[in-house]
Parts: sequence; structure tokens; C-alpha cells
Amino acid sequence: MKDKWVIGDLHGGLKGLEQLLERAPIKEDDILIFLGDYVDGWSDSAALVSRLLELEQQYECIFIKGNHDVRCYNWLLHGAEDEVWLRHGGRGTKASYYLMPSAQKREHILFFERLLNYYVDGANNLFIHAGFTTSDGPEPEFTGKKINWDRTLWENAMTMHRRVLKDERLFPRKLKLYHEIFIGHTPTLFFGRDTPMNACNVWNMDTGAAYTGKASIMNVATKRFYQSDPLTRLYPEETGRN
Repeated sequence: MKDKWVIGDLHGGLKGLEQLLERAPIKEDDILIFLGDYVDGWSDSAALVSRLLELEQQYECIFIKGNHDVRCYNWLLHGAEDEVWLRHGGRGTKASYYLMPSAQKREHILFFERLLNYYVDGANNLFIHAGFTTSDGPEPEFTGKKINWDRTLWENAMTMHRRVLKDERLFPRKLKLYHEIFIGHTPTLFFGRDTPMNACNVWNMDTGAAYTGKASIMNVATKRFYQSDPLTRLYPEETGRN
């Protein structure tokens, strides 16, 4: 029986990804769903994207687009960069691509071009990098303006969680659109946790791999999760996005 596995933000932490692959009991016919932000953090951004391309040959993989992936793609394709991106991991990402042959860079450009804004599986679970803002779902918003940096869905879920436990009639309408929602983007470290967090029917898989936290993978059905060592331990000479 196929299992689905969802993987949170990695931010160039290839060593963390390799530990997840070692520690989680992934079968060859399982599905891996990555929630975006593959780059901008640790020194292995380019190498991590190459590893994702390898994994795609071994497993059924679904790759969601993160806000950092958009900036990296714009730089690879057009040379576009800005000080905000450079300060938030872009400099390390540029360095990771320094010696990469142009043909391989082209493969990475094609990878970034086909990233999905979001994915809905057969059980009506939504996988999206950050969230969406209205009860119409994510599609209208992505059609107009990319919103893969929005945090309001997670904030809404956290605000309403305890109230919903007391009275299900208060369940936010936009969250009812899906059975469960899996997001990254907002580090659980902001809330004093380095493990996946749940609020209402939303699961936050960004466990701070860009900072002092860990990379995480979760079985979508059982919610059993596995984690890497803290990325600061795997890259002791680096600071990630700190």
C-alpha cells in the first residue's frame, strides 16, 4: 500500500534531507511531497536541488513552489537579485552554483519552472507552501499574484484552534474546503517548538531547518514523523539564515 510522506522546508540542508531518507521507513512505491523552499540557507542549495532530481527517478515526487524558490529561479534565469534576497540566503545560494556547468543549471531552471503552486490529493488534502487568504481557495490568488509567502492561514488556524475544540460551529470556513492542509513557510521555532505543529486541520511542517531547527518528514495518514539532527549540528561552520 502506498504511503504519502510530506517534507517541510529544507533551505539547502542536504545533510538533513539525507538523514530523513535514512530514518523514515519509505517504500519504493511511496509518494514524497515536498513543500518548497529548497534553497537559501545552508551551503548545499544547488546540491540539494540536484538530489531532488535524483529522487524523482526513484520515487513519485511532488514539488511545491516556495517563495525562496521563486527568487532563486529569477536569478538563475535572468540574473535578477535584490538585497533582500541576498540577505536572506541568496548569497549562499549563489555561491553554491558558482562551479556548476551551464547545462546542469539549465536542468535546475526547468525544475523550478515546473514547481506546483499547490497540490490536492485524492483524499482532498491540500499541500501548499504558505497558505491562502479567502474561502474561495488558493487558485484565484495564484492566478493573479503569487502568495507563497502568506502566513494568515496558519495564524487563523492557531487563533481558532481552542475555540473549535469547544464548538465545531466556529471552524473557519476556508479551512473546511479541505480535509487536511499541510504547509511550510512559518517556522515552528517562532512558537517554541522544533517539531511539526497542528492547529485545527492544518499541519505546519516547517520545523526551522533554515535556522537552529531540524528538517522533518511526516506520514500523511498516520502523522508519524521523523526528523534530522539540528542543522546547526550538521553544518557547524555555517549560520544558515541566522
